[in-house]
Amino acid sequence: MATLFIAIGAGVAFIIAYHTYGRWLGGKIFSLAADAVCPSCRLNDGVDYVPTPKAIVFGHHFTSIAGTGPIVGPAIAIMWGWLPALLWVVLGSIFIGAVHDFGALVVSLRNNGQTVGDIAGRVLNRRVRLLFLLVLFMSLTIVLAIFGLVIAAVFQQYPSSIFPCMVQIPIAVAIGLWLHRKGVGLFVPSLVALAVMYLTVIWGDAGWLHSINQTLAGWSKMQWVLVLLGYSYIASVLPVWTLLQPRDYINSLQLLTALGLIVGGLVWATFLGGAPPVPGAARPALEIVAPAWQFSPADAPLMFPFLFITIACGAISGFHCLVSSGTSSKQLENEADARFVGFGAMLTEGFLATLVILACVAGIGLGVQANDGSVLLGEAAWQTRYASWTAAQGLSAKVGAFVDGSANFLKAIGLSPGVAVALMGVLAASFAGTTLDTACRLQRYVVQELAATFAPRVSRSACGACGYDLSFNVSGQCPKCQAPLSGHDHPTAGTGVGLNPLVWLTNKHTATVFACVVAAAIAAMPLPGQSWAWANAGKGGMILWPMFGATNQLLGGLSFLVIAFYLWRRDKPIWFLVLPMVFMLIMPLWAMGMQLFVGFGKTPSWWSSGNWVLVVIGLATLALEVWMICEAVLLMPRVKGVLEPVLEGAAAGVAEPVSSAGTETRGVRC
Repeated sequence: MATLFIAIGAGVAFIIAYHTYGRWLGGKIFSLAADAVCPSCRLNDGVDYVPTPKAIVFGHHFTSIAGTGPIVGPAIAIMWGWLPALLWVVLGSIFIGAVHDFGALVVSLRNNGQTVGDIAGRVLNRRVRLLFLLVLFMSLTIVLAIFGLVIAAVFQQYPSSIFPCMVQIPIAVAIGLWLHRKGVGLFVPSLVALAVMYLTVIWGDAGWLHSINQTLAGWSKMQWVLVLLGYSYIASVLPVWTLLQPRDYINSLQLLTALGLIVGGLVWATFLGGAPPVPGAARPALEIVAPAWQFSPADAPLMFPFLFITIACGAISGFHCLVSSGTSSKQLENEADARFVGFGAMLTEGFLATLVILACVAGIGLGVQANDGSVLLGEAAWQTRYASWTAAQGLSAKVGAFVDGSANFLKAIGLSPGVAVALMGVLAASFAGTTLDTACRLQRYVVQELAATFAPRVSRSACGACGYDLSFNVSGQCPKCQAPLSGHDHPTAGTGVGLNPLVWLTNKHTATVFACVVAAAIAAMPLPGQSWAWANAGKGGMILWPMFGATNQLLGGLSFLVIAFYLWRRDKPIWFLVLPMVFMLIMPLWAMGMQLFVGFGKTPSWWSSGNWVLVVIGLATLALEVWMICEAVLLMPRVKGVLEPVLEGAAAGVAEPVSSAGTETRGVRC
């Protein structure tokens, strides 16, 4: 019964937070208004800026921010006990993660849909903008290099999930064309897509499809990485309504209904027990079989600060600010929808992380198969996955613990073992896939911005004041020097000319190819101690993965800095941001310093193994982050109430002060 009470309590807490804290933030702090002209309407280009109903934007946003983070993180963090993990997920989601995502989305909406990195250049200074973009580039490179491996690992572990995941792409394109060209409502396409996807889960591994799944599961990791990066290139350059939006939306339908099935199975197992482990056996009782507290698991790092780095997406993740300000802000058609998308999606992810914890500490106790073919129950089943920190560290072990535990919930309500496992495998792979294609589009923006910063003035769309190349920029003002674009030709993609490679990288196709090639090159690198060979390729992202958690969380702290400065310049309260911001700056810096210089009671493994790539990237990230924090500390006393130059045509919140540097306009919803 305790398992059910935890699920209900967390769900109720998230609902109350949405209707109280979220409402207060939207009304009193950000002053959301339904009549504000959103960037998707004012800058509609049919590719990146596309006015979209909030249900579709929510689907895109939720599936993009979730990824495998809320699965992998909680599945390993319960080694310190399920109670610390649960408290961090619930409290972190409400008071840190949702505030972070919501704030980044609103600030971007008020700045022509620009990314947090670009906005930092105006609310702080131009040096911070460049530093921020460099950190974003490194973080997204790790995501692109590692998530292909994650998906490949899920496919190899659960071959029955391959066809259902692959068939989502043509379904998404069909739905996108149907909605865009026919102008029909969402209800019928949603039902059709959901039904087809569930049919592929049920029968997607039968007959000749089983042979196809097994063949594809035999592909090497590098083959999958190349195929998935190729798909990401296509998804990144196509108009969002063609593939990105509809795939994320239909994925969200399947994933949310799957979460509903998990909850239904949890309720059923609470009162009637799990499915009989063998025919004719009694139904095992549902109970928590993991320890509530375990401060020092064998071989594990310290709970402080590493609990707050291990669980990222389920509580707070810096990657979310990129989705909020990189893609979602360019699609919302009504400013008032920002709370539903930004605040609501993070709370939904928090509930997902809660269910992951319960699946790994209670669901797994309903039965797992041992190596000898027998079925283990209770604590013995839990120990098969969590005997030690080292045993639980592998990707297969973490994903497997969630899939086994959640599948046990589904089997309790009568689903066959094959369908239950396939559905959970599809859930894990789909989350990773939607994050991968969104990350590729975000990396394209970052590459274009970095290239335009250093590109020479060689095109008719270059800024007349500073030479910044605007061949891809659609805002009303130069993001480098804030010069208005009046008098210039309207910038269009591909107007850059010349032989300088930096100019080429301002083109969306070239920038995307560059992002994919860099990610593929890192993925192809062998792990330290391994030789260069095709069999060892595809795992190179793991070289940088140990640093990703800390880097990702530091990005969240820096995003809080930008949000705080935006409000500070407008004489808005920031007291509710101070503690989360300081916490998310200190914990990652602490963890990264320990990883690089201290190790866990011994010499850090990346020094002894010669993993100098990780060391260099880690040191560079530390230096960039400390530099940005110093810039912010020095600047803050001087800018209270001083509005930064406002982008030409950018919408603003109700009752915000207007500076002489620009005019903040308002208007009707598109």
